[in-house]
Amino acid sequence: MADKKTNFNKPAIGLEQQLDLLIQRGLVVPDRAKALHYLRHIGYYRLSGYGLPFQKRGLALPPHTFQDGVQFDTLLDLCIFDRELRLLAMDAIERIEVAARAAISNTLSERYGPHWYLDKGLFLRHRQHTKFLDEVKSQTRFQAQDGSVQHKKRETFIQHYFRKYHRPELPPSWMVAEILSIGTWSAVYSNLANRSDKKAICDPFPLSPRTFQSWLHAIAYLRNLCAHHSRLWNRRFTITPEVPKEYQQYMNPNTTFYAHAAMLHILMNVIAPDSRWRHRLLELLQQHPDAPAAKMGFPEDWWKDTFWDIG
Repeated sequence: MADKKTNFNKPAIGLEQQLDLLIQRGLVVPDRAKALHYLRHIGYYRLSGYGLPFQKRGLALPPHTFQDGVQFDTLLDLCIFDRELRLLAMDAIERIEVAARAAISNTLSERYGPHWYLDKGLFLRHRQHTKFLDEVKSQTRFQAQDGSVQHKKRETFIQHYFRKYHRPELPPSWMVAEILSIGTWSAVYSNLANRSDKKAICDPFPLSPRTFQSWLHAIAYLRNLCAHHSRLWNRRFTITPEVPKEYQQYMNPNTTFYAHAAMLHILMNVIAPDSRWRHRLLELLQQHPDAPAAKMGFPEDWWKDTFWDIG
């Protein structure tokens, strides 16, 4: 039976009280001024979240009691590490996103023409296709009149299309590809009716259409986490990539960041085989020994496996 709900009545407290509460719970704070500075600019709720794995468990203990010797700087280092990890993940995601939307746009433009996306016959669910067209119209400011504020917000190449052409009403696929998110393109791919189209799109990648579709969805979710500054360290992901048999050793369980890092590495090997992304991942982990890689699913000495090709 679920716990009975009650009203939220916790009061907001000031920075000094926030720090006193952390100290009362056993966090070691050698430099009070420094701690207050970071509480002001990071926030108590965000910073204290990194301390949850370092707290004691037991019914006889007060809630959120820290393990002996846990330092404020440990939580701060985790916060800094997590930020750098998000930036590193986004570096790979950016290149994968550009490659994925190019694969979709190029393949279907060659098969069905520059405005293939207007043909609802290419899609399984017509309602979802209509929703996609609404998104295209929104992002291109389709309803804007010349000289309006909305018109001025258009990308230059979109402005050029609307100034020069009146049919078709919307720009060609390669222009649209530049203004829509990976989440939107993931939905487009999953809604394609013809399996041969899906197969042709994912042909450059060592994946089946089903796995490629799953990975696009997982990458869109990971991108949103990074864009909204959400925690990656110690996270158990709820939207996860499908695990092909050949990658089970590196992606099971698929709820960890290690599985997602393996996914990014596999795709980066296709898109940018000379990239040092995997080396930078190792360097980042080595620079932050207080951020236990095991909490993200990384096996001991993971970089020595030939899969990562770090050497």
